[in-house]
Amino acid sequence: MDVAQSFAATFVDELAVQGVEYACVSPGSRSAPIAMALQRHPKTNVFMQIDERSGSFFGIGLAKATGKPVVLLSTSGTAAAEFHPAVVEAFHSRTPLIVLTADRPPELRDVGANQAIDQQRLFGTAVRWFFD
Repeated sequence: MDVAQSFAATFVDELAVQGVEYACVSPGSRSAPIAMALQRHPKTNVFMQIDERSGSFFGIGLAKATGKPVVLLSTSGTAAAEFHPAVVEAFHSRTPLIVLTADRPPELRDVGANQAIDQQRLFGTAVRWFFD
């Protein structure tokens, strides 16, 4: 197991300890270690969602139906931006989502690199907490 896989497994273990049972995963290479850790974890149920927009609203439905936070996972760039409408909806309806997005290294920001956009302020004030 490499460092990324080990970190992802530990991170997903902690999500499960905190009560996360469901994840909506929109697959991509940069988010693959976490996607695989979610899939392998015995306490998480993963729903593969090819389209981030529909997957994020599916996640809202799961969170409303279960009363538990649901993970949304995507790769970097515009894929992460596709979550924005659902993040705003979840914020205003007080629906618990945990949004995990891959990102490119900081040195690739603002230089025209593929799938590199400003993700630091991507969801504006519609999130309670953010970590880069």
